[in-house]
Amino acid sequence: MTARHDPYARRPLKEELRDFWHFVRAPSLAPRQHLRIAGGADLNGWEADWRSGPGLTRLLQWVAVLWAVNLFVLGPLAVGAAGLGGSGHRLDIHNIPWVLGLLWAPVVEELAFRYGLRRPVQALWFVPVLFVAVIMGMQGWTVGLVGLALVLAQWSLRRAKPPANTLWRRLYSRRFSWMFYLSAVGFAAMHLGNFSLGTTPYWLMPILVLPQLFTGLVLGWMRVRQGIGASIQLHALFNAGPLFMVWLIVSVAPDSVQLP
Repeated sequence: MTARHDPYARRPLKEELRDFWHFVRAPSLAPRQHLRIAGGADLNGWEADWRSGPGLTRLLQWVAVLWAVNLFVLGPLAVGAAGLGGSGHRLDIHNIPWVLGLLWAPVVEELAFRYGLRRPVQALWFVPVLFVAVIMGMQGWTVGLVGLALVLAQWSLRRAKPPANTLWRRLYSRRFSWMFYLSAVGFAAMHLGNFSLGTTPYWLMPILVLPQLFTGLVLGWMRVRQGIGASIQLHALFNAGPLFMVWLIVSVAPDSVQLP
């Protein structure tokens, strides 16, 4: 059976940009895109969460939007704040973390910060487990821990009854905007660990991670509208750009790179 996307996925980019703007101003759980198989039957919730998405072309368009905003608007603000506070990035340009940037970080960070946005009950145990993996980094046992968490999450969804319209779920829907904003702020704050902060005052630190905050908002919108698989793919493609540029500079003009 072949999967096909509904018309929501084929909207012009400007309509999605408008939808993102309205969503960020008033986050909500509905509507979302659904993935259907030939014949019109819905995929189950787990499959739809991982298999739905806008396709590579649209993902690359969103990557271009993220790069443009971060490079020309938020990036210069972050660089200025770093200069004022004496901060520096911890990235070792001669040891580019390809696996971390293209695989581990997109998967683990999306699961930790955004998977639970649509699965608040599972999030009560799933998110703490994933945060252990985020904090401890990529190791053999943390890879196994993430795999085990995913297996248990799928198993629990298969056994679960269809969600009831309980008071708890209604309360979560009403407070969803706070959860969405907290996930984006937490994602941005985590990236302060990428910097040697030096004597940077506290009031400058949020400016350092403005690019990550905006990226987190877009990834959160993508997760809620089109699934966790789509946000992981967008995250990986977004990370690929800076890593590739650093590799290109080091490869083509190594003498132009000055180590701190």
